[in-house]
Amino acid sequence: MNNYHAYANSVIINDQNQLISFDSSLMLVGGGRSAFVFRIKSTQRVIKVYFPNLKYIAQEEAEIYQMLQGIDYYPTLYDSGVNYIVIDFIEGKTLFENVTLGNEITAPQVKEIDLALSLASNKGLNPSDIHLRNIIITPNGDIKIIDVARYRQSKECMRWNHIKKFHRQFYRKCYFPKKVSARVLDGIGNLYKKGLIPFYRD
Repeated sequence: MNNYHAYANSVIINDQNQLISFDSSLMLVGGGRSAFVFRIKSTQRVIKVYFPNLKYIAQEEAEIYQMLQGIDYYPTLYDSGVNYIVIDFIEGKTLFENVTLGNEITAPQVKEIDLALSLASNKGLNPSDIHLRNIIITPNGDIKIIDVARYRQSKECMRWNHIKKFHRQFYRKCYFPKKVSARVLDGIGNLYKKGLIPFYRD
């Protein structure tokens, strides 16, 4: 049994998908709709441990990351198991965090994200569920993309196209505020998911 397997087994998640406990060698750095993410202390790697009822996603995401190996915009996959994957820890801030801090998202950065997604498409994937929280800008200004579990779905996802459209039509204008609170961004996101923003429906 390798250390990664032991780390994954140390993560206790209850039936309500609440985190109960984990090994002291791990540091919680994130959580979402399907998993908790921990940095493995003294390393540049994270282990993503999936909720018990969603652990099947581990294999799917691991296979997709394997297909993306060699493309610098995506993390390296180091290991995977029944309910976990191990990838690079990426230093930086998400697009969501940058907007809340007032760090401008530039047109060249949007173009580079487009390139990263097109490279995934060239591998036969269908980049989906692209949003402000799974695109990271590193301290060096590099673009990194995480959370690729839905890249093999057949349904067309328009989210990134809508983000680009909003960036072009509104965000880039001199009058548009470059700093927006997390509360406002989450509110816009909820309206979008409900299809209540005209011309920006997924």
